[in-house]
Amino acid sequence: MSTLHQLALTFTKHIGDQLAKVLVSYCGSAEAVFEAPTKKLAQIPGIGQKAIEQLVLREGFARAEQELRFIEKNDIKVLFYSDEAYPKRLKNCSDSPALLYYKGNTKLNHQRIISIVGTRNATDYGKQLCRELVEDLKPYDVVIMSGLAYGIDIAAHKESLRMDIPTLGVFGHGLDRIYPTQNRSVADKMLHNGGWVTEFPSGTMPDPQNFPRRNRIVAGMADATVVVEASVKGGALITAEIANSYNRDVFAYPGRVHDEFSEGCNFLIRNNKAALLTSGADLAYILGWERPGGSAPAKAQLALPIDLEPAESLIFDAIRQNTGALGIDDLTIKTNLPLSQLAMSLLTLEMQGYIRSLPGKTYAINY
Repeated sequence: MSTLHQLALTFTKHIGDQLAKVLVSYCGSAEAVFEAPTKKLAQIPGIGQKAIEQLVLREGFARAEQELRFIEKNDIKVLFYSDEAYPKRLKNCSDSPALLYYKGNTKLNHQRIISIVGTRNATDYGKQLCRELVEDLKPYDVVIMSGLAYGIDIAAHKESLRMDIPTLGVFGHGLDRIYPTQNRSVADKMLHNGGWVTEFPSGTMPDPQNFPRRNRIVAGMADATVVVEASVKGGALITAEIANSYNRDVFAYPGRVHDEFSEGCNFLIRNNKAALLTSGADLAYILGWERPGGSAPAKAQLALPIDLEPAESLIFDAIRQNTGALGIDDLTIKTNLPLSQLAMSLLTLEMQGYIRSLPGKTYAINY
């Protein structure tokens, strides 16, 4: 399949990512799209007359030839959404880019990929959590992703490099620049154990509107997203919301109630948009990861409950007899307890370590 034609399709006016995918699915390849007669193009759902005119005039080819020279000179890979090397996790997202630019040496379809995001104003507490998380994930053969921004992002990349863990940076601009420029040395090191990813061609500036688009790649390429520190208006919460919309796991570290850069994490946990995280072992356990070599992640031993109140015992038995996690509505029906008493007893059982809460107001036995 011609890389030039794939590039040209993305540079053609009035054709976005979704329409580009539709055109290729109908015609068979990007090259076939440009060879298709006008009558056939007009029958494809979603295409307009202006887009057809642009395809016929092959208006995108001049810019595509320029970009092709740039990527060949700089050893950059072009990954079209139909390519085998295109990130499969991202491909499953409805709004995934039709094309990615990638420079590096790590497979984008690695078995385990985790995104770590957070505030640009990371505190010492947040940096310490980031360091501990990356260290905990080291035994699980994981790739760490983030956005190369100030704060938690760059801390995640630095800690990954320190621990010799592959780390990917997703850019909100072209690969002809590094933003912020202060992170250039870290970005250069990432090329030797990780890489750079973007959907933007060379010449694209790091404009504010590009970063929400960047965030969907951070969320979509990973098995789970971890929010370390975040304010309620930070880009990290946008990434978490996007990950939730993709039905991906989201985790957040809790923080003190009045700390500005813990408000976002506490909001996610409080509204069941993220599971509470205290260590990388929590994440590995919830995701069901095994360490290389087949050893299962350490699980807490189930302590047999003793001296439980009647209501607590009733709740514990109801959860234990269920094959999976049990929602609070089902618990209300099974135990016939008032909601206020049910909530208090659930909190007591959780604090004693007998059960654990999961996203969606569900509960499971803490084996």
